[in-house]
Amino acid sequence: MTNVYFVRHATPNYGNHDDLTRELTAQGLKDRERVTSFLLDKEIDAVFSSPYRRSIDTVKQFADAVNLQIKLIDDFRERKIDSAWIDNFDSFCKKQWENFDFKLQGGESLGEVQKRNINALNRVLQTHANQNIVIGSHGTALSTIINYYDPSFGCEEFYRIKDLMPFIVKFVFDKDKCIGIEKYEI
Repeated sequence: MTNVYFVRHATPNYGNHDDLTRELTAQGLKDRERVTSFLLDKEIDAVFSSPYRRSIDTVKQFADAVNLQIKLIDDFRERKIDSAWIDNFDSFCKKQWENFDFKLQGGESLGEVQKRNINALNRVLQTHANQNIVIGSHGTALSTIINYYDPSFGCEEFYRIKDLMPFIVKFVFDKDKCIGIEKYEI
């Protein structure tokens, strides 16, 4: 069995509109201690992350504590919404969950995000079979992964976890078949 712990980042500084460099707030930095505590007894073999700073910083304290290097995988990044910041995020999200092909010019659809993240996950599953893995992730990216394996996870469930930061979801795989999903509100 392969256990994959997706860790949705802690609270970021929304005043920084640059996805790549958006850092954690002081509370986010404090909250990552809960991530470290949760993961310490899980016998983790490898740590991966989106290349976005908030995801890296959320799993970095844990990786340092167990002396593992964080391997960055660009395809685990969050969805690109548009080339500009949008103010009505809730309306936009609803449209995307109603239509997995909907996107703004210069952005990605949820279908594209899901495909990109699942392909990256499948590569990790092939190279790290029968291991325990941590992946630093994002709310929308992680939600599309949950939806892939559990289609009942939709817009309502996304809104329920939207403000849960950090948030951990454990996927249990037998080869490439997902046989279990557990959600942890730490």
